[in-house]
Amino acid sequence: MKAIRAFHHVGITVQSLQRSLEFYRDLLGFEEVFSWNPQAPYIGELVGYPEVDLNVTVLKLPGSDGRLELLEYGGVNASPIDPRNANSGTLHIAFFVDNLDELYEQLVSAGVDSVSPPVSPTIGPNAGGRAVYMIDPDGVRVEFIQSVRSFDEFAESLNSGGNTDSH
Repeated sequence: MKAIRAFHHVGITVQSLQRSLEFYRDLLGFEEVFSWNPQAPYIGELVGYPEVDLNVTVLKLPGSDGRLELLEYGGVNASPIDPRNANSGTLHIAFFVDNLDELYEQLVSAGVDSVSPPVSPTIGPNAGGRAVYMIDPDGVRVEFIQSVRSFDEFAESLNSGGNTDSH
């Protein structure tokens, strides 16, 4: 039985909706679809906090069907997590870019931290390209990839027995 029919969105819980909007909307160029403060009993039941005061903004990346939902939970006890890559339950989101080094310099100039400077992958789907993990205001890793090949193209080369170490 096929239950899933399409990707819908990625949600990120944030400490400050305004601070995260400054990152995702103002620095990265996401467009705001809508913001709201849903007030209905099912919301608290759905998220597991009956008394939550939830503020939400949904963003879209121009030219993409996927949506990014930023959620600020109010009226509940929250604990920060350690979002470093190796910790189970954490996530990262990734985006193709045209000029990684230029974007990296712009983000660093704006005060955005990174895990490392951009690297040049030597194997795998991004071989011959550039990649970097930047860090959003809540510690979420945001990967930027400059590559000529997609995961699907890489998988096809693996399945056909082709050379996977270069593009």
